[in-house]
Amino acid sequence: MTIGARIRASKNHGDANGDPGLALFKASQSGGMRDKSDKVPMVFVVDDDDFMRAALKQVFLAARIDVETFASARELLEGCDFKAPGVLLLDVMMPGMTGIELQAALRDRGVRLPVIFLTGSGDIPMAVAAMRNGAVDFLEKPFENRNLVERVRQALDRAAQARPAARVRGDYERRLATLTPREREVMDLMITGMTSKVIARELGGSFRTVEIHRSRVMAKMGSATLADLVRMTLEASRGD
Repeated sequence: MTIGARIRASKNHGDANGDPGLALFKASQSGGMRDKSDKVPMVFVVDDDDFMRAALKQVFLAARIDVETFASARELLEGCDFKAPGVLLLDVMMPGMTGIELQAALRDRGVRLPVIFLTGSGDIPMAVAAMRNGAVDFLEKPFENRNLVERVRQALDRAAQARPAARVRGDYERRLATLTPREREVMDLMITGMTSKVIARELGGSFRTVEIHRSRVMAKMGSATLADLVRMTLEASRGD
């Protein structure tokens, strides 16, 4: 079940007392808590939506991943232990300080925790820009819970086992060499966050043709998602 489905179910049914949030709260507590002195990796969730925070907490505890939730960027900045290992899961659009602004504030404070953004379909160019500023991934809403957990674990693994820059660059160049000139043009626009429709207009081709090129680019570059492709390109450029 996706997070959206969980939220709808909790709103519709609630618990026996009619509290729509209590069912999610009770479920989130069933995973138990560990001693924070162990310094186990933690997911720090920042989202202004109460139900989304509760649902995300439930998902991570069910996956046996420790999690702390914050209702705003200011709440995170004032209450988070940034010395603990972990990953930051930020909503792109929040009132007050947005996820993008929070990312900049964290960077100014010297916080080096990996950042993953949750974004709506209309915010993808913004999420791509965030990756250029150091974020490691983004997920477009709605998303599958299993995919979310997998991407968070991947971010934690990458942070713990950073690959040498030369190896990253070499892998990227080998994959890039398999693209046709047209596929390379499409890829260059893809990683800016452009949709297939916009790319077709930009290059003067059909939407269907661009979709085929996109599919081939993803396969040849070994990328499961656009975020993977953007991250791969940025990591390779940092290896220059």
